[in-house]
Amino acid sequence: MEKLLRFKKEDLTGYAVSFMKKFGIPEEDAKIVADVLITADIRGTDSHGLIRLNTYYGNRLSKKMINPLTPIKIVSETDTTMLVDGGNGLGQVVSYKVMQKCIEKAKKSNVAIATVRHSNHYGIAGYYSMMALKHDMIGISLTNSQPLVAPTYGKAPVLGTNPISFAAPSHKKYPYILDMATSTVPIGRIKVYEKKNEKIPLGWGIDDDGNMTDDPKKVKSGGPGALMPLGGTDIMRGYKGYGLALMVDILCGTLSGGSNLTDIGFPHDYSKESDISHFFAAIKIDAFRPVVDFKKQLDYVVDILKNSPKVESHDRIYIAGEKEFENAEYNEKHGVPILAKVIDDIKKDCANTGVPFDIKPIG
Repeated sequence: MEKLLRFKKEDLTGYAVSFMKKFGIPEEDAKIVADVLITADIRGTDSHGLIRLNTYYGNRLSKKMINPLTPIKIVSETDTTMLVDGGNGLGQVVSYKVMQKCIEKAKKSNVAIATVRHSNHYGIAGYYSMMALKHDMIGISLTNSQPLVAPTYGKAPVLGTNPISFAAPSHKKYPYILDMATSTVPIGRIKVYEKKNEKIPLGWGIDDDGNMTDDPKKVKSGGPGALMPLGGTDIMRGYKGYGLALMVDILCGTLSGGSNLTDIGFPHDYSKESDISHFFAAIKIDAFRPVVDFKKQLDYVVDILKNSPKVESHDRIYIAGEKEFENAEYNEKHGVPILAKVIDDIKKDCANTGVPFDIKPIG
């Protein structure tokens, strides 16, 4: 088991902000990026946390492949819709600001939808859907991404991992937070296993011949090999994950006029912009029924699920987002967990970025 180090949230946030500011990112925007990354680590989604600080954001910023000022432009707008050009800026920044705008529109018009084109990787999809919760709204967040997933019966990466996040508030229970890739796993999870020098489970990815593999090095971003769609092989109905991935690509890329499929750039391809697209929605619950009634009924639904019969080897049924909330509660108290290998890599990168990582772990 790879060694974990724990740090104070505010220390990691301060470092990430300093790192981003080194590349000319305004402080308020840097705080948004830092919060999205560290929220991922706190919730246990370490594949989208600080592990990407330099490997994705720092590298592309240093190569001038991301505009550090994120010059957002509204292309078209109605009372309930908005199309935004992200200006090849930071995905977290445009996504946070656009989801805020969706929420403001939904307060007036009950429902709001926005699409974003010409953007970059935006971190965990759930960060933006969860923004709607404190406003007693349902939040939706989707994004397309670079081609990493082979379609059913294919062996080449054509689709993105194209995550879907849906957030709904509850009364006494944790909110329902679905945050899932439409592939078996995101590519970041493969990278975590590679850093740990561990085999991946069969069904996560294929090699360049289209055969399932347990070697993370054979499932690389940009090839060789590819991730499998959610479900895996056709016998396990992997074409459903393939269909969901394409749905996300249509809502994000095609609806916005952005890029689709193999037109989207890879993080380490410095010959072109990523041109990633996003989709956001906010739904005001009390436009349909009283919020408290909705929340109580969701609690009732959750109770039915959690109290249903269980297999002998397990004494608990989880609801989407529950494990992440429990991770967050523990990690907020005991410190943000980061793989020691990730910290070593960040320290090595300091020589190039000029932002020394001199934070001491807790304990």
